[in-house]
Amino acid sequence: MFLDTVREQAGGLTKGQRNSFIAAFMGWSMDAFDYFLIIFVYAEIGREFGVSLTRMAFLTTVTLMGRPVGAFLFGRWADKAGRRVPLVTDVIFYSVIGFACAFVPNYTVLLVLRTLYGIGMGGEWGLGAALAMEKIPAYKRGFYSGVLQQGYATGYLLAALAYLVIDPIWGWRGLFAFSIVPAMTVLFFQLKIEESEVWKATREKVAITQTTVAQIFGNPVIMRRFAYLVVLMTAFNWMAHGTQDVYPTFLKATTDGGLHFTSHQAIFVAVVYNIGAIFGGTLVGTYSQKFGRRRAIIIATALGLPVVPLFAYSTTLAMVCLGTFIMQFFIQGAWGVIPAHLSEMSPDEIRGFYPGVTYQLGNLIASLNLPIQQRLAASHGYPFALAATIVPVLIVVVLVTAVGKENTGIAFGGQGPEKAPSGAPQAAPVPVAPAADTG
Repeated sequence: MFLDTVREQAGGLTKGQRNSFIAAFMGWSMDAFDYFLIIFVYAEIGREFGVSLTRMAFLTTVTLMGRPVGAFLFGRWADKAGRRVPLVTDVIFYSVIGFACAFVPNYTVLLVLRTLYGIGMGGEWGLGAALAMEKIPAYKRGFYSGVLQQGYATGYLLAALAYLVIDPIWGWRGLFAFSIVPAMTVLFFQLKIEESEVWKATREKVAITQTTVAQIFGNPVIMRRFAYLVVLMTAFNWMAHGTQDVYPTFLKATTDGGLHFTSHQAIFVAVVYNIGAIFGGTLVGTYSQKFGRRRAIIIATALGLPVVPLFAYSTTLAMVCLGTFIMQFFIQGAWGVIPAHLSEMSPDEIRGFYPGVTYQLGNLIASLNLPIQQRLAASHGYPFALAATIVPVLIVVVLVTAVGKENTGIAFGGQGPEKAPSGAPQAAPVPVAPAADTG
């Protein structure tokens, strides 16, 4: 039944829709690829520069701190000028920054570059998600949302494989130098995308009504929803980074309760849990089209709670693989709903800006996760650090999602609702309010 559902939702795209989705997926994959290179090698870089692991963990913090800036700058540009040009510019920007990391002379310069990289990374998700979700038919958003978000897991998986092959030969500098190759591949596909028809229709409407961003945010309902989504995305980002960022270090650490795995074993674990993430995101995203966005998120997140002991306290390779596969299946399953959910909750006039900024402001607040986990690990061990930060946030995600609303399957850009063909998954029977009136 699931394979039939996937086939139904996956097929039937036009060439323009397909190119736009591939470009968005690859852009997000490349973002994650470069981000997770740091996760794999920050201990190695710290040894070369004589910097502690706690200070090295700040590299991920400044990257996450730069992401709201990028979401704001590129998002505002995309709402004024369209999705295509800002997206291509953003890819070029972060590709050059990632490549430059291969040649840094010291920790300070690397810190500056990773901050700039965060700006580029922050711009890409909002633009890519807006473009993809505006292009995809409404009744197919669940499946393509799940697949799009797993570009993140795909990038992580590719980073793990690149680390396995390149780092033993050329070290961490060779990894960042190599990053220009996938970046240029992404750029090739980005150049083939067409402008969003939804954006064109919205700009015509805005030109007629003279609607401004200030007027949109002057609506108290819009402001309440914006604040709510920032809280939701803070919890989501803490959940994701809390189960991913410190984990490679935990696997290889010889102190503080680390598992003392070899680099090859750690990479194998990373491959396993990213496969789990890809399956989970695709499955839960697909069924969110039928059961509703919030219900899918709540179920996936709640099912992650009983997995925490297996995830954090396993010691053998087999049990670690099992725990990480299941955990990422559920966590990234919940994440698979997010591109569609945020896009559907966004006002048409600022869809380039709104989803990306709420997402990345949540990332900013959650950026303290890795330093906190590193400190907890130093005082109480890695298993405790993982469990103590993951359990509360899973509960918070469930509660915050439960009190929110959703706009599953809403039409974008004032277009009439699209009729799904017979047999295709229908949107859940939830109360759907106009985007401007949803709290």
